[in-house]
Amino acid sequence: MRFSIVVNGEQHVLDVPPTMRLIDLLRDELGLTGTKEGCSEGECGACTVLVDGKAVDSCLVLAVQVRDRKILTVEGLARDGELDVLQQKFLEHVASVQCGFCTPGMLMSAKALLLSEPHPSEEQIRLALAGNLCRCTGYTAIVRAVKEAADVMANAKSARPSDSGEAPELEPGAATALEPEAGLAGAAEGVPC
Repeated sequence: MRFSIVVNGEQHVLDVPPTMRLIDLLRDELGLTGTKEGCSEGECGACTVLVDGKAVDSCLVLAVQVRDRKILTVEGLARDGELDVLQQKFLEHVASVQCGFCTPGMLMSAKALLLSEPHPSEEQIRLALAGNLCRCTGYTAIVRAVKEAADVMANAKSARPSDSGEAPELEPGAATALEPEAGLAGAAEGVPC
C-alpha cells in the first residue's frame, strides 16, 4: 500500500504491506531504531511515539493507519545538534540509575504530556508515565526529570518577550496535537499502553 507520512519533520512516501505495524515501518523501513519493541502487546510502553502530538504504542498501530499524519520519534526530539530539555533532564537524573531500554518510550510519553499540559503536577506526570514500564528504577528520578524539564520550559517561555498576539511556536521537536481519526482512536487515546 502506497501512502505518505511525515516522520520527525521529514516527508516520506512509502509502499508497504497493509499488515505492517508502525514500529516495523519506523525501525525496518526508515532505520529509526530508537523506538524499542518490548512486549509487542501494548503493555510496556517501550514503543511509544507521538502521532499528531498524542502518545501511541507503535506496536499496536498499523502503518497505514497513520497515513498523512505527523509522527515524532525519539530521534526527532533533538534539533540542530541540541538535545531537547527532556533529554537533558533525563541525562542529569536518570542515566546513572537505569539501563536505558525504556527511555525512548518514557521520553515520548513525557513529551506528549508536556505538549498538552505544560505545568503538570507530580500526579499528572505519574499518570502519563503509567503505561511505561521500567525495571531499573522506582520512577522517582524519572518523575523528577520530567518535572524539572517542565519548569525549564515554563521559565524559558516566560522569559521570552510577548509577541503581537500571534500563536506561540511549539518547542523544538514538538508535534502538533490533533484529534485522532476514527481508525487510530482505539489504539491511541493519548494514554501509552
